[in-house]
Amino acid sequence: MVDTHAHLSACDPPGEELVAAARDADVRRILDIGMDEEGNRAAVAAAEAHDEVLASVGRHPNSAAGFDDRAAEAIEALATHDRVRAIGETGLDYYRDRAPRSDQERAFRTQIEIARSAGLPLVIHTRDALDDTLSLLGAEAEGVPVVLHCFSAPPDRVAEVVEQGWHCSFAGNLTYRKSDGLREAAAMVPDELLLVETDAPFLAPQPVRGKPNQPANVVATAQALADVRGISYAELERAVEANAARLFGW
Repeated sequence: MVDTHAHLSACDPPGEELVAAARDADVRRILDIGMDEEGNRAAVAAAEAHDEVLASVGRHPNSAAGFDDRAAEAIEALATHDRVRAIGETGLDYYRDRAPRSDQERAFRTQIEIARSAGLPLVIHTRDALDDTLSLLGAEAEGVPVVLHCFSAPPDRVAEVVEQGWHCSFAGNLTYRKSDGLREAAAMVPDELLLVETDAPFLAPQPVRGKPNQPANVVATAQALADVRGISYAELERAVEANAARLFGW
């Protein structure tokens, strides 16, 4: 299995132990996601240190205040690193008032163009901003591979996402007892657009809910996703690994 979205520098214990635990759980690849300049550098360093880890670099919408040309240039420079395989996470977040919406949108639009120029997929965060996020992507991200991280769209929006060919990445909240709508949506996504993630250290799946998450726990979410779709874990694993390999070149 693979974990297509984790924040290793935000986790405890250190990255080396997390990677070893993931290896023991047969998690063979981890995409370490940067959210700001410091996190981007840490993600690249982790990717350099561990064969199993690759990096995504970007500016999270909650950290988008003051995003400018200099910030864009820093992401562009890191995007040329051979261990960097995606841009983001970026997008829109109206749940927390940590950055002006104008700055979030500027950072979002800029990172779409960086992804297009670099030939890399774009990792999307959206919270309480689904309409605006999908609208902006539809208008400006044509030809850019898109991953909707921690997929949270309701079932009646799945067809819209699928029509665009955007990948849907499911996290530990899929396993929560009250997530019936999310499980319904997960059953509707075509095999070729499925991904799984931990978002570690956040969103630990139900068996370890309340504890810090880590990449090894992606197997619990993957098992839940397989159950929802009525297929074996091995079938889901083959589909997810093929999708991730195609997207991230690993």
